[in-house]
Amino acid sequence: MKNIITSEKIPIKLWLTDVEEGAMKQIKNIANFPFAFHHIAVMPDAHEGYGMPIGAVLATRKVVVPHAVGVDIGCGVCAQKSSLTNLDINTIKAIMADIRKKIPLGFNKHQEKQDENLMPELKVMKNACVEQEWNNALKSLGTLGGGNHFIEIQKGSDGHVWVMLHSGSRNMGKKVADHYNNIAISLNRQKGYEELAKQQLAFLEVDSEEGKKYMAEMHFCVEYALANRKLMMERIKEIFEKNIRNIVWHEFINIAHNYASPETHFGEKVIVHRKGATEARLGQMGIIPGSQGTKSYIVKGLGNPESFQSCSHGAGRKMGRNQAIRELSLEEEIQKLNKKGIVHAIRTQKDLDEASGAYKDISEVIKNQDDLVEIYAELTPLAVIKG
Repeated sequence: MKNIITSEKIPIKLWLTDVEEGAMKQIKNIANFPFAFHHIAVMPDAHEGYGMPIGAVLATRKVVVPHAVGVDIGCGVCAQKSSLTNLDINTIKAIMADIRKKIPLGFNKHQEKQDENLMPELKVMKNACVEQEWNNALKSLGTLGGGNHFIEIQKGSDGHVWVMLHSGSRNMGKKVADHYNNIAISLNRQKGYEELAKQQLAFLEVDSEEGKKYMAEMHFCVEYALANRKLMMERIKEIFEKNIRNIVWHEFINIAHNYASPETHFGEKVIVHRKGATEARLGQMGIIPGSQGTKSYIVKGLGNPESFQSCSHGAGRKMGRNQAIRELSLEEEIQKLNKKGIVHAIRTQKDLDEASGAYKDISEVIKNQDDLVEIYAELTPLAVIKG
């Protein structure tokens, strides 16, 4: 931990020293949130979001805050180690070409519905968002999405080739988030919490009908996002095996970073919101990806109670998307990747919103949380596809 701020209603514990003004304002807002519990934990990748910063952990008593979960509910990262210890450049390019054919990117989805048996169990709820979005979700299953979502082939410090991907719940998560946030705003205004609505911190009581529905639909989205990642990973493995025979695949590691979970901390049952933060219980395997062209890390949690047993979800942005497109040098960012021999897809100025120059230094982010996780494996990128 780097610092503790005690000027607000509850303490703010920070695992970084440089916090942008907008993010700090949001951090203080959640520290003064009337249902906030014990303290706020701010991870080393924190930056401004909607309502609550991305890279923060908020525990609450008896309420859930949709914008403290985020709009891409269940978004997360998975990784799997192979028995391969080497890949030549031509094979890498062939694999990446096949991945682009097999896995829709950006706003694209499959033309046909995918196997319905892969979908999580849907508990019947009247007028549920997930039910209304079901058919679209079937076509979106096994698709990457856009923004900072990625597929990477990596070489581990353990000598093995790894595959890592980052994706979420597609349009379903956004539909659920927006629907229940609008309900929360309306209810909060009726109860005199207008300021919370203005701060984008509208809440639902977890024991209310609306709160129960949100928690159920949010949980479904978390499971759907996992099913989405699993299907993509299976198809990527099939592509590897089409190009290379007799590959053995090791444990599938998965970690989500946008959700709320009923947990017990400091002797009390609370709702822990992790927005751009991941669970890091003692011995738990986790993933902290870097930015495009930088290292990623497989980690083991240390179970630190001060972070509500959490850690960062990545490097964290230091530039907004538009700022990165305006200010970064296309030539320099391409040279950085080419110099490392990474197969990449930065071609035009608009691609710079996901360049490594738009992100914090991942090595510094990892160093700042050495009391939250320990490094299990360091992964160097060989090839990357961005959504």
